Amino acid sequence: MAQPLTVLFMPESAFGPTNNCIGIGNVLQRRGHRVVFAAEASWRGRLEPLGFVEDLVDLAPPLPADAPAQDAGQFWKDFIRDTAPEFRKPTIEQLGTFMQPTWQALIDGAMYCEPQLREIIGRQWPDVIVEDNVVAFPALQTAGKPFVRIVSCNPLEVRGADIPPPYSGLPSDDGSDWAAFAAEYDRAHRETWAAYDEWMRGQGARPLPDLEFMHASETLNLYVYPEVADYTDRRPVDATWRRLDSSVRATDAAFELPEVPASRPAGSALIYLSLGSLGSADVDLMRRLVGVLADTPHRYIVSKGPQHAEFDLAPNMWGAEFLPQTSIVPLVDLVITHGGNNTTTEAFHFGKPMIVLPLFWDQYDNAQRVDELGFGVRLPTYAFADDDLRGAIDRLLGDADRRGRMARIGAEIRARDGVAKAADAIESAGLTGR
Repeated sequence: MAQPLTVLFMPESAFGPTNNCIGIGNVLQRRGHRVVFAAEASWRGRLEPLGFVEDLVDLAPPLPADAPAQDAGQFWKDFIRDTAPEFRKPTIEQLGTFMQPTWQALIDGAMYCEPQLREIIGRQWPDVIVEDNVVAFPALQTAGKPFVRIVSCNPLEVRGADIPPPYSGLPSDDGSDWAAFAAEYDRAHRETWAAYDEWMRGQGARPLPDLEFMHASETLNLYVYPEVADYTDRRPVDATWRRLDSSVRATDAAFELPEVPASRPAGSALIYLSLGSLGSADVDLMRRLVGVLADTPHRYIVSKGPQHAEFDLAPNMWGAEFLPQTSIVPLVDLVITHGGNNTTTEAFHFGKPMIVLPLFWDQYDNAQRVDELGFGVRLPTYAFADDDLRGAIDRLLGDADRRGRMARIGAEIRARDGVAKAADAIESAGLTGR
């Protein structure tokens, strides 16, 4: 066994990045390493049962002692709930009214927890520090320890001249709108970026790249995206970057099909519907999807999310607030998703075609990439006609060639074992500094 290390993970509070780090941390832990999570405080009590050390941070002043406990990721659930009307706008119109406030909220959290992170590093004294987030935390980068960045977003976040601007959802083969989007992004974010860059320098960190809120690591950068959908033919990356075709955790519970999905009649497909913990908080959208999908011959497993008590499922459906997604996706024929990076890459990992209904952030980029490469269908989340969704289901289920191609891709991705590859790279960084 390699020399035991202390590995400190700092994931974004959302489920996707945290679950990604849980999967990698689980492998490292099995190898005998000590794994510490400096996650956001609402994850308290959820990581220790997995064998990890919890040394958590508050991203805002803590709630009063008599306040009810928050759900994991509650900070972002509340934020998304309050800004959900923005998701009906074109991406360029979201830049000033959704993207910039979201970046500011992330920045505020990073600035607030900076003293806490310095204390955690002093207490835990890690051998290697791993961040899966979209904003920089200077304490992590100035600790004098090997620093690893994980990008568990669409890799357009790693900028380049010959690829669409991130968060735009624009096509790769038509650059006619790229410049206008980039100019509006600059207008909406320049002041916010400049203030954060100045603060970062004041904390002893390197200057930020222009209009980016996170540095690349000088040691090791990992990003999670399947090779078949990557952009490296247009935007090569240097030797510090390593792709993980997928990073699928092995910590989900086993799953036995309940009666409704298990008893589907001949000719009926089994379909998984998940808009993520944040997208499923839009109760009106979930009710509409339930209504449209009820009038099909198929069976559905539905991830109901935090507002699970606010809407009912149709007779051809079964669901719950939380589901072991990585145990369910292998069982289904098709995935209907918001296009979050975890769900998108997990669908590739298990070889399942997708219908993508993007809501915010890089979900538009994932939706566009899936559609333009023929791995599924992108639909306008709030403007699709009922027959658009039903027709997309019929086309994808009826396309045996596409389904066979996806199955072959999934087998290749699983053979590459991205979680083990990530653990190998982090272990090497902790042992050798590279």
